[in-house]
Order: sequence, then C-alpha cells, then structure tokens
Amino acid sequence: MILESFQVGEGQRPTVLLHGFLGTGRNLRSLALAWSQVDKDRRFLLPDLTGHGSSPPLPPGATLSTVAGDVLETARAAGLQGPLDLVGHSLGGRVSLAASLRSPGDVARVTLLDITPSPIPSSQSESGKVLEILRAAPASAPDRKTMRAELTGRGLSGPLSDWLIMNLEPAPEGGVRWRFDRESLGEFHGRVNGEDLWAAVTRPGAKVRCIRGGRAHYVTDADLARMESLGCPVVTLPDAGHFVHVDAPDALLRWLTQG
Repeated sequence: MILESFQVGEGQRPTVLLHGFLGTGRNLRSLALAWSQVDKDRRFLLPDLTGHGSSPPLPPGATLSTVAGDVLETARAAGLQGPLDLVGHSLGGRVSLAASLRSPGDVARVTLLDITPSPIPSSQSESGKVLEILRAAPASAPDRKTMRAELTGRGLSGPLSDWLIMNLEPAPEGGVRWRFDRESLGEFHGRVNGEDLWAAVTRPGAKVRCIRGGRAHYVTDADLARMESLGCPVVTLPDAGHFVHVDAPDALLRWLTQG
C-alpha cells in the first residue's frame, strides 16, 4: 500500500522519518529541515503512517509488520534506493523495528525516539489515555473551535487539543469531522502495544540506537540496561518529555548527527 508522503533534502542517503500515534509526517518536518541543513548527504521521506493523516485506512487485523510493509513499499515507490535509515518517534519507532524484522536487507539502521522494544502496558501508554478521550468526543462538530472545546472539556491540554484537531477535515454535510477512523485506530493501538520487538535488537547485524526523554516513561531503566547490554546505545535528555523532537530539538539534532 502506497502512503501519503513528502520529501526533504536532495542527498543520496535514504532516511525515513516516522511519526507517532495519531500524528502525521508533518510532525517531523522541522526535524527533517534542520537535519538536512546539517547533513546535505541525506534525503528524507516523511510518510503518513497507514490509518493516519491522508494515507489509506488500516486494514482489519493490521499489525506493526503490516504498517512496516507499507512504509518500505512507499519508500521504494518514492525512489529511495539502498538500505534505509529508519528514524521513528513512539509508534514510528516500533514500526521501524518491525520493518527491520520483516526485511532486514532493506534497513541499515533503526533510531528510536523515546520508545521501547518491550510490550507497553496500557497503564503506561499516554496515547492510550488520549485515545479514550478522542473516542468519546463527537464524530463531527460545527467548526474546529467547538471540537477543541470538546477535547479540553474532557481533560486534554490546549496544545494537545490543537495538535489533535489538525486531523479534522471538512464534512460533506458541513462543519468538520475526524479524518481518521478512531475505532480502527483504537483496536490497532491495543493490539500492537502488546508486541514484543526485542528480536529486532538481538538479531545478528542489528544496528539500533535510542534516545529517551528523562521526563517520559516509555523507556524504563530496565529497558536501557538491556539495550546497552545488547550493543544498542541509549542517551537520555533529562529535561525532555516523550516528544523529544519538540522539547529538545537542538540536543536531539546534535545526537542524530554524531553518526
């Protein structure tokens, strides 16, 4: 399945940036622009993951491997050649790990932005809590302001609500509606959070690195110790939360360009 995507940079080193749950490729555009200025050799592809943004919906029973296959197909259709550097935030990182298991020869390295290969307990998932509120919100509203009020009234912060309503589109009957299928995303979220992806770190020849936010909870100290014991370096940004590319963009860029 070919996904909606756009490109940044004109280099030859193919690099795919994958956003997190409920996001779109645009979430990592600032990172791609800054990185391309520092490293002219790279060419970045930023897709909307399956079921997100303007990409096709998730098929029934979709797994991380399903979405990973769509990413790899999209990268080749976009003209990216050779093994890919996959850089993924949150869900995007887990899709990157799944891609390296699905087709090892197509993946040069995986970079995880604040996400673990371990199964994620529902109590630990911030996106799961947001999804509960999102699923309880109306399917449509007269305008974006009204939908924003619905979300903030259910406990979401103003900035997070502003980010979510980027996923609204004009409704045929007037007003706005959600672009994505909230129910299929909810089922997908519950299913894929339970997947164990450590085989992507332990497989022979695996090249994986991770950066975590010191104020986030997705990469535990136990995860850090296990990854480092397997040769996967982990760096912690103490003042960053889960959205490391937003909270500490300069520090993240310095780390990304070290190797």
